[in-house]
Amino acid sequence: MKLNRFGSAAAVLSVAALALTACGSDNPTAAAGSEGAETSAASGVTGTLTGIGASSQNSAMEAWATGFKAANPDANVQYSPDGSGAGREAFLAGGAQFAGSDAYLKEDEAAKAKEVCGPEGAFNIPAYVSPIAIAFNLEGVEEINMDAATIAKVFKKEITKWNDEAIAKQNPDVELPDTAITVVHRNDESGTTENFVEYLKAAAADVWTYDVSGDWPSDIQSENAKGTSGVVSTTTSTNGAITYADFSAVGNLSTVNVKVGDEYTKISAEAAAKALETATPVEGAAENDLALDLERDTTEAGTYPIVLVSYHIFCSSYKDQATADLVKAFGNYVISEDGQKTAQASAGNAPISASIAEKAKKSIDGITVAE
Repeated sequence: MKLNRFGSAAAVLSVAALALTACGSDNPTAAAGSEGAETSAASGVTGTLTGIGASSQNSAMEAWATGFKAANPDANVQYSPDGSGAGREAFLAGGAQFAGSDAYLKEDEAAKAKEVCGPEGAFNIPAYVSPIAIAFNLEGVEEINMDAATIAKVFKKEITKWNDEAIAKQNPDVELPDTAITVVHRNDESGTTENFVEYLKAAAADVWTYDVSGDWPSDIQSENAKGTSGVVSTTTSTNGAITYADFSAVGNLSTVNVKVGDEYTKISAEAAAKALETATPVEGAAENDLALDLERDTTEAGTYPIVLVSYHIFCSSYKDQATADLVKAFGNYVISEDGQKTAQASAGNAPISASIAEKAKKSIDGITVAE
């Protein structure tokens, strides 16, 4: 068995990575509140915590790092938003002490984690909840309505004009131009992609026949870019373009209202939070693992079903007490009421529920030192 190789002297990423923000998001980074600061400061932790992963979390991660640093002057959190797949890969290779991921560990990844984390492996904690916006750039149009089948046909490139009858009949009061639709998708393995296509597969199965994956279907040839900032930047500079991205990062792009039941739901943190009310624990997950399966085809009014639950993935055990204490302190700060409010002020995400936070704290507090 390989013991956890993560320690205080783990490879440190450039601090410059922390300065990166998701393109289009100019929300200020909020300061940590007193309650969370007092709780975290009591730990007296020191050292540098290295994370790699989802670009969707970047605005929130900046806020968390700032708040945690304010409470723990001798501790630093460095996060590189290289994408969910890259984060999980780095974590499983021993190159980071935690991963940020828009998708929980797959079965084979969970097995591999035991080589790095010890026999108890790793676990997933919901840290960041946000709707995935279907964002578009169409001159003169601020928002439009689409049902799941129409969304799937657009991204499958079966609908290629903005004034197509399928779109027009759902938007009788909108003057839609005869502009070509340019689909922009992620070209890196992405949890955002996986969450988005999971929705398409569940809500428009007759149209979207591809398997759920973090990689965009290779036979759909369209514009593409790396990371959240990449697809948002490309869409912003292209009239007629449409993409999918974390809501916190879409900036001035327009958004699609998604049909749920008999109504169209406008994207919001509140509507995204409702989607978690019907989520269920992943079958077969360990007791300390809080991975969730979402009901993507819900018909409950007011629910926004294209939701991204982004996880922090931690080892169940670390090499030494100092590292374990640092991980536990940061993990608990993130899921605390103060930590969630700090992220919400910066990134506009939906806070996790009190019940999830309670379970997450129990899992994080259970982190041990490898023997």
